[in-house]
Amino acid sequence: QVQLVESGGGLVQAGGSLSLSCAASGSIFSIGAMGWYRQAPGKQRELVAAITRAGTTNYADSVKGRFTISRDNTKITVYLQMNSLKPEDTAVYYCNAKVILKDYWGQGTQVTVSS
Repeated sequence: QVQLVESGGGLVQAGGSLSLSCAASGSIFSIGAMGWYRQAPGKQRELVAAITRAGTTNYADSVKGRFTISRDNTKITVYLQMNSLKPEDTAVYYCNAKVILKDYWGQGTQVTVSS
């Protein structure tokens, strides 16, 4: 079992910045890729960014150049730095960790960007 605890998020004006972090505990030796997803009201959950244990990253086109994902393998923590935020970035952001064929999720943290 893997537990994910997120922190960060909140309310920010358009153009501002926020950072999220997600710390994993439990069977952390088995964790592979980690990432962030988001879900806006009435929309499906979508990938924001992901990072492998080796540090290879993948971003949604909508956040490329604005968001940066990073990972500390000693702390088994993943971070998401969000810059130049837009109102359309408003959503609940979920941390994700992949363990072989299983996905683990954090509880979600709200990010609200006002115009």
